[in-house]
Amino acid sequence: MSSSRTARVIVITGASAGIGLATADRLHTAGWTVIGASRRGTSPGTWEPLVMDVDDDASVTDGMAGVLAAHGRLDAVVACAGWGLAGSVEQTPITDAKEQVETNFWGAVRVVQAALPTFREQGAGRVVLVSSIGGILGIPFQAFYSASKFAMEGYGEALAYEVAPFGVQVTLVEPGNVRTDFTSSRRDVAVGAGPDAYRDARARAVQKMEADEQSGVPADDVARTIAKVLEARRPPRRASVGKMGERVGIIGKRLLPFRLYEASAKGSLGV
Repeated sequence: MSSSRTARVIVITGASAGIGLATADRLHTAGWTVIGASRRGTSPGTWEPLVMDVDDDASVTDGMAGVLAAHGRLDAVVACAGWGLAGSVEQTPITDAKEQVETNFWGAVRVVQAALPTFREQGAGRVVLVSSIGGILGIPFQAFYSASKFAMEGYGEALAYEVAPFGVQVTLVEPGNVRTDFTSSRRDVAVGAGPDAYRDARARAVQKMEADEQSGVPADDVARTIAKVLEARRPPRRASVGKMGERVGIIGKRLLPFRLYEASAKGSLGV
């Protein structure tokens, strides 16, 4: 089925749950033609589902080509797909670390690269990358999650310079703690038998992190920010979302001497 001539078409990854689902629902209500992509390809029945695995080159290429064939246009992409991995750096197998970065970073890169030729040719397009406060502040016992989001921050900033001459605008949305099933879906690194030097510190940090997530803002707060970014004539390069204390931490890292910032941040990080 083709979209109407006036309906803007958007692809949202990670749309089966959490921030992606909330964003798909909000933008559908706002009149966008929403294609919600996920491995499961599920939808509440209001917007169009798409089975697409952002870890797989062919799946992304075929999925995005299918959207263009069906709708004849593409106006924006929102990269929400991601998951969390908890464990110490020393105990995390390289294969697990690579899987974390594969989805959270390279998955977004694949989708953006598939969209850019269309955006460039039509002289317009919006890219929203869902980063994290963990892409600004390193999170202990989630080092590879933070690494994936730090990578996204640098990628998004560099990308913005390259595509601005073609009318393509890029925004990094940086949520703090959000109440979603991200918490229950987090994978824990398997620790072998024997002494575990990180056990107590890891347990404290992960417990604190999970409590903060469960008391975080609703996913629709992030969706609302994404919608504002997409409607803005001059969207910001970065937009943070979350409780004020978390957002102050972002400012603190940028302004305070690092030793002072680090000392003040330890308690909030559970270490």
